[in-house]
Amino acid sequence: MKIKNTITLLLCGAFILSFAGWCIFGTTPAYSESERRVLAEFPEISWDKIVSGEFAGDFEDYATDRFPLRDFWRGLKAATRLNVFLQKDNNDIYYADGHISKLEYPANPTMQDYAIALFTSVYEKYLSDNRVFFSMIPDKNRDLAELSMDYDAYEKYMIAGLPFATPIHIGDLLSTDDFYNTDTHWRQECIVDIAQHLAAAMGTSISGTYEQTTLETPFNGVYVGQSALPFAPDHITILENDVIRDFEVTGAAAVYDLSKAESRDPYELFLSGTQPLVTIRNPANPEGGRLIIFRDSFGSSIAPLLAEGYSEIVLVDLRYVSSGMLGELVDFTDADVLFLYSTILLNSSTAMK
Repeated sequence: MKIKNTITLLLCGAFILSFAGWCIFGTTPAYSESERRVLAEFPEISWDKIVSGEFAGDFEDYATDRFPLRDFWRGLKAATRLNVFLQKDNNDIYYADGHISKLEYPANPTMQDYAIALFTSVYEKYLSDNRVFFSMIPDKNRDLAELSMDYDAYEKYMIAGLPFATPIHIGDLLSTDDFYNTDTHWRQECIVDIAQHLAAAMGTSISGTYEQTTLETPFNGVYVGQSALPFAPDHITILENDVIRDFEVTGAAAVYDLSKAESRDPYELFLSGTQPLVTIRNPANPEGGRLIIFRDSFGSSIAPLLAEGYSEIVLVDLRYVSSGMLGELVDFTDADVLFLYSTILLNSSTAMK
């Protein structure tokens, strides 16, 4: 019995020491491909940080991020929760009806108030002579999650706080299958009716006739890495016609930047992803007027459809350009303005500035 206990103790010690040495001295990636984020670096050592406890907290983050075989352990944990303990979610990531999603709950009035104050400030500084519209994109949790926000109440709260903006309701046009199975975003091929509805509400129209091209490259959305479980990938379909092919784009490489199809986030092929300012000019409609869209990433895939109805569309992402600089960067003269935002960003609105 003594020999058995000794062997067990030695094996456990060897396991702990080997993994500790691997963690401290081994080579680990600086970027997590599965989670699409930079992993924590070894923290700076200083007496002040040690005394304050900051070093200990930073080292814990570093050790967690750089633990050997981290993705394997994440996957094992997720599979155990799902298949053994029958838990419905892992770190707020859950699987339902063929979709992976992340719980967006509860509604955060502080974030709503911040967004309302920011949009109101933009209106008062730049838009008092413009027609202004507001439209909210509910995330796919609305129809998937057992515990989800009251999206109707959320939208009413936003509309009440933005009396200067004409609301355009699109929630009734969206269903779960309009979103990618593995990602937050909507599928471009599924939002033609939404683009037509928005265009009509703003006094223009779009054809709604497109050629569909589905890319061969598999699209593993952001939730695949966060879930740490294997799922069948999506595929991105893009919509084109002769008008879209003739668009002139500045601020992005192209309407569909196919070089991004092989990147960490293939959804960024729509207008090159996260860009502070993008302009789409439509030579086929020189008298179509101008539209300025304050948007998040959802706007990248619907803007090319809306652009058929205008001579020019300017997309503004307030996460990457300060609202205080807009007067120097954007011409608001004789332009309609659309605030088009998902509840995902509205509920974390301090990302905008």
